[in-house]
Amino acid sequence: MSELTGNCLVGQSGGPTSVINASLAGVIQEALNHPCIEEVYGCLNGVLGILNEEFIDLAEESQQTIRKLRITPGAALGSCRYKLRSQRDFDRVLQVFEAHNIRYFFYAGGNDSQDTADRISKLAQQRGYELRVIGIPKTIDNDLVTTDHCPGYGSVIKNIAATVREMAADNEALGQNDFVSILEVMGRSAGWIAAGAALAKREDQPYDPPHLIYLPEVPFSKEKLYEDVQRVLSKEKFCLIVVGEGLVDEDGNYISTTSGAQDSFGHAQLGDIGSYLQKLIEDDLGLKARTAKLGYTQRAAARNASLTDNNEAFMAGQAAVQAAVDGETDKMVTLLRTDSDNYTCETGLTPLSEIANGVKMLPREWIHEDGVSMNHQFFRYAQPLIEGEVKIEYLKGVPEFARLAKKRVRKELEPYEFE
Repeated sequence: MSELTGNCLVGQSGGPTSVINASLAGVIQEALNHPCIEEVYGCLNGVLGILNEEFIDLAEESQQTIRKLRITPGAALGSCRYKLRSQRDFDRVLQVFEAHNIRYFFYAGGNDSQDTADRISKLAQQRGYELRVIGIPKTIDNDLVTTDHCPGYGSVIKNIAATVREMAADNEALGQNDFVSILEVMGRSAGWIAAGAALAKREDQPYDPPHLIYLPEVPFSKEKLYEDVQRVLSKEKFCLIVVGEGLVDEDGNYISTTSGAQDSFGHAQLGDIGSYLQKLIEDDLGLKARTAKLGYTQRAAARNASLTDNNEAFMAGQAAVQAAVDGETDKMVTLLRTDSDNYTCETGLTPLSEIANGVKMLPREWIHEDGVSMNHQFFRYAQPLIEGEVKIEYLKGVPEFARLAKKRVRKELEPYEFE
């Protein structure tokens, strides 16, 4: 395929992770190596930045800042959960691309973000505008199909496993066979994050916390909860539960939602499942129970990030640029586990159309028959993803992260009026 000369644009979307900026650093560093890419731009706040024509010149950032992006959580370009709503929105995107000679577009995000990238690419093809679009996987939920795992997942489960170890030390000091501790974690449709808490267990101590893990893949039953808790407390001083926010009943309905509310992508707004379990345990079992909810902190904890995850996120950014320069488009970078005895990972590509709006569930065969613990297959899968520690830079005792200078690119079009 003939070489395509023009500018590139990179954006970030959806919930940030502790390694999404490592992917951004990979894009920037690789793009600067290719003469066919004349300018390297970032759009502020995902597709909103495109609609509003808010671009920054990433080539103007210092090399020190770009290097520091690799250890910086959050989304340095800003993120969004805005969904392109109409043909008018899509037309505006293409107008902005044409005005700035954007020929390469890289979008880091999850299912909905890859759907957006796919639709932008298809519109460009319909209009005869030459554009290469490559998605970069990003989600702590680990639920993107066709990729072995997702950048962001290894770090979030490393952080949660560490949190479980710390909570267990605290709980053991207080428990007298009458105390239940509940840790609520993210995971809308799949239990990958909650399952990762099992990595807190030591190999020779099967009764280590977490004692119970409740997953969206296993329908929830109050009666089973009571039996599980009483069984644990008959042997242990305390019972530590990890529960995914997307817990469902036997009919597939979410146990806890917020009054039918939905987010900007039409997903149910999940409620406080930890507090729901706490109330059941206190009211029906008469036990002391406490709930901890990590919320956004579970995905922002760069100090507990996995070095493996960080390196692979950077590699995914680099691979996206190389693929586009080589002529690929309408693809997302995937992470592929090799068949060697020692864990290694390489990148691949898969059509965006196969990613958009699909969900990869936690395999049922990786869950023990008891429905509340993980077996060796999951440990074999997940353990390599949390290996290694990222070296964080500190200033006056607290982490020091990158802040982009954000030199603005001049706007060429009239302001966009949202409907």
